Amino acid sequence: MNSNRFPKDFLWGGAISACQTEGAYNLDGRGLSIADMVKFVPKEQRKGDKPHNATREEIQEMLKDENDNHFPKRHGIDFYHRYKEDIKLFAEMGFNVLRLSISWSRIFPNGDDEEPNEEGLKFYDNVFDECKKYNIKPLVTLCHYDTPLNLALKYNGWANRKLISFFTKYARTIFERYKDKVDLWLTFNEINAMSKSPYVAGGVFLEDSDNPLELGYQAAHHQFIANALVTKIAHEVNPNNKVGCMLARAVVYPETNNPLDIIKAQKENQMNLFFIDINVRGEYPGYILRYFKENNISIQKEAGDDEILKLNPVDFISISYYKSVTESSNANAEKLPDSLFTGVKNPYLETTDWGWQIDPIGLRWALNDLYDRYQIPIFIVENGLGAYDKLEEDNKIHDDYRIDYLKKHIVQMKEAIKDGVELMGYTTWGPIDIVSDSTSEMSKRYGFIYVDMDDYGNGSLKRLRKDSFFWYKEVIKSNGENLG
Repeated sequence: MNSNRFPKDFLWGGAISACQTEGAYNLDGRGLSIADMVKFVPKEQRKGDKPHNATREEIQEMLKDENDNHFPKRHGIDFYHRYKEDIKLFAEMGFNVLRLSISWSRIFPNGDDEEPNEEGLKFYDNVFDECKKYNIKPLVTLCHYDTPLNLALKYNGWANRKLISFFTKYARTIFERYKDKVDLWLTFNEINAMSKSPYVAGGVFLEDSDNPLELGYQAAHHQFIANALVTKIAHEVNPNNKVGCMLARAVVYPETNNPLDIIKAQKENQMNLFFIDINVRGEYPGYILRYFKENNISIQKEAGDDEILKLNPVDFISISYYKSVTESSNANAEKLPDSLFTGVKNPYLETTDWGWQIDPIGLRWALNDLYDRYQIPIFIVENGLGAYDKLEEDNKIHDDYRIDYLKKHIVQMKEAIKDGVELMGYTTWGPIDIVSDSTSEMSKRYGFIYVDMDDYGNGSLKRLRKDSFFWYKEVIKSNGENLG
């Protein structure tokens, strides 16, 4: 605490997800997930890069589409067959942690199956064994935007309370199977996405309700209960297990000193942190109760729900951080392209090719804000720059812009540690080029490792080290002291 250096046991690595990397969507007993139903849409046909809330009708049309190339997440980057090669590359960089997720539908193909799929369980045994070979600690997300499709179509996903029992059964199966291989867990990826994109976050079809806003928050309540119960199960199965919640943290600034702007920014920050308030403090805060009242939202609880939330808080907080957001009470203020978190243009910040504003100092602000509020350890499990990377004639990729982005954020992490923030680790998104979650494109690249594949699935899938690969290797080797 208050050190000028990263802790000796600091965890350095990268983060990937099953639905964006594995592929093999129809092999070895895996069932379809909601992520398999996200089509690639060329950039010129999109409005921003916000995930799409699909309808039942759209899903039925997609199920009739026999061209799998329309759905890039079904193929990913073939991590399913290349995991040994990829983990070896991560080890070459010096990773001591790898955040990855388990595909729920690879374990329970329909989500509500009686028995798990042994072939799916064996795959992750092999992946974790490969990590152990290089002394890489797995940090495992149980559900990363890939609820089994059957649960969405049959039950309307997390809008149905039955999913709590399906998820806890799945989690117990995983905890017991891998109790000697994994002790760091995350429940839901970016749990607050439920308020922005309920289909992506939980397989929820908004057309099933006259009050879509209420439906999304009801689904979130079910995930809160599941999160608490799964945390309890994890501790019972292995007392060494540590379970974290995961938040998409986009800090919100007021555009001006106008009190109306300041209140608007404060409310947006509260709506973001509400999800962590539940996971850590175990109760619904007053500001959200007022919001529910003003928006005709009534959350249906069962007896004992409040006690479940209160008695089973998470052990640590994890966040994704890519940008800050600026809010204005001026309806005519210049808006940025639509995304999961959008806002008005901040003239003090640079902007990526996808309209995300780059704000390293905002990360220090976010870490201090979270630690002041909750006083438990924090893990940055996603941070990175999506950019167009150019493959030169000599098969080199000179991505100085990515190095600059990451370097500036690591500097601010160190400042936050000096401020007294208890920071556990840092896994960049993603250490290898993968299929974009929101747009299903490959051209939005984040990796230290280039994957030879284009937006339409063409390419050799060959892995190539970018300049940032060698830079990050030195960062890890020096425990964050050598930033180049």
